[in-house]
Amino acid sequence: MDKHNLTVLSEFILRGITDLPELQTPLFGFFLTVYMVSVVGNLGLIVLTKIDSRLHTPMYFFLRHLAFTDLGYSTAVGPKMLVDFGKDQRTISYNWCATQLTFFSMFIISEIFILSAMAYDRYVAICNPLLYTVIMSQRLCQVLVAVPYLYSVFLSLLTVIKIFTSLFCGHNVIRHFYCDSLPLISLLCSGTRELKLIILIFSAFNLVSSLLIVLVSYILILVTILRMNSAEGRYKAFSTCGSHLTAIIVFYGTLFFMYVHPKSSHSFDTDKMASLFYTLVIPMLNPMIYSLRNKDVKNALYRTWKMWRNIRFKINCRIW
Repeated sequence: MDKHNLTVLSEFILRGITDLPELQTPLFGFFLTVYMVSVVGNLGLIVLTKIDSRLHTPMYFFLRHLAFTDLGYSTAVGPKMLVDFGKDQRTISYNWCATQLTFFSMFIISEIFILSAMAYDRYVAICNPLLYTVIMSQRLCQVLVAVPYLYSVFLSLLTVIKIFTSLFCGHNVIRHFYCDSLPLISLLCSGTRELKLIILIFSAFNLVSSLLIVLVSYILILVTILRMNSAEGRYKAFSTCGSHLTAIIVFYGTLFFMYVHPKSSHSFDTDKMASLFYTLVIPMLNPMIYSLRNKDVKNALYRTWKMWRNIRFKINCRIW
């Protein structure tokens, strides 16, 4: 590669979701609503599982961190995407692009393994109920969350440093609505084979290992449920893991659609739609799934609302 063709980039241009002017306003309104619902829902779950003592269990400990990762990667992408709807040229600085990719990768990788930890938690709760509090100790729960965070930080920094210490050929148009690794790699002059191999190996490891934990956990759960004599016991067991299983199907189904669909049907627009779903829609759906299908969360929400209503009533009485 000729050295004169190498360029030090200061910014990138994002292609965005669509170039059609008539779609800018309705799409902005739709995705603003989606993002705001996601923020309110996930922040609500984080606060609710923190302040309500009845939700201080391993299940809701993991749920709080799931909400945190949902909020993290949707915020890494959402606000910038919304701002770009009002711009003719969607630019992002070199440093902010690296920062966005770092945080997005970190939170999305963490979520994959937190979902696996939640599957293991459900396995212990249903298959070993008498030993549940002993096995799922506070220390183990902290380890099952800390390890994914540390691993995701290492992997995201490894990828970002590899990409942004490489040489770009002067092309700065990213065929996406945010800074993702593969569109950035396509702008590099050399070393792309090594980078793609690193991403492929780690992506395969993350997906296969986490999914294996989920599958084994739910196979053992299913065997235990089928051995139950009581219909009520079966229903209670199914309801215990119903919300998590729904979230698993939605999340992994989207990932498989993106990475496993045939190359003949592979297109830029298809990837964008799938990316929109798992970066913005899934973080909005998860709080709904765990709130609408969970009596404990609904009861905690009612208790919190009742507590704040009483506090406000007492304050008003003192004022008057």
